[in-house]
Amino acid sequence: MFGNRCARIQAPDGATTLWSDCIVEDTGEPDQFNWDARQHEIVDLPVETLAYLTASRYCESDELTEKAWDLFGATPSGWARVQAISNWVHNNVIFDYRFGRPTKTAVDVFREGTGVCRDFAHLFIALCRAMNIPARYASGYLSDIGAKAEGADDFCAWSEVFLEGRWYTFDARHNTPRIGRILMVRGRDAANVAMITAFGDYLLTHLKVWTNEIDESLSESELVEALENRPLTEALVLEQSSGRLIL
Repeated sequence: MFGNRCARIQAPDGATTLWSDCIVEDTGEPDQFNWDARQHEIVDLPVETLAYLTASRYCESDELTEKAWDLFGATPSGWARVQAISNWVHNNVIFDYRFGRPTKTAVDVFREGTGVCRDFAHLFIALCRAMNIPARYASGYLSDIGAKAEGADDFCAWSEVFLEGRWYTFDARHNTPRIGRILMVRGRDAANVAMITAFGDYLLTHLKVWTNEIDESLSESELVEALENRPLTEALVLEQSSGRLIL
């Protein structure tokens, strides 16, 4: 779906542990920035971008159109307008894990002014689409290389916007180019890219994520050994939770 890699498993009764580890070679460059990138007229957009112009499950751009044009209608089109939207979301939404919930939509975030990274992305995407700018949801790993560590590692959601013939990364939560952004999935919003969709009851007892910078002086055998041992890292889920979707 949307070009993402998916897999199915049938878990037996009892405890099940899923984990994976890998080493990724990154360019070391921050997210690309192009202040001169222009916004396309809708008639000139590639067909494959049109699905990212309309409202979706978590991005009700149709309900935010009037608000979006009131806020950003006077901004220059193109990169400057998209950056203005990112700035506004970054400055008007408070991040905290306590504010996350699986049913929270862009309209909810706009009204409540709170959320987690996916909520920042959903509101940003909805406002871009309301301004006739194709925008899609992305999720993956984000290292703290070149940035201040913010506690336990976590998956991260961000956005991609189509300008000047290509997709550019925007991250309204951090609102600054970052190094070591490792893409896992893309979709219209989080409903298309759930990390786990479970059919049946389950209890999520804990979730751990690690995104550590590797010492380039390590030998191949030392790298293999590192992959065989899961690092000690803080759990993100401290209390048991249940549900059908982990987003």
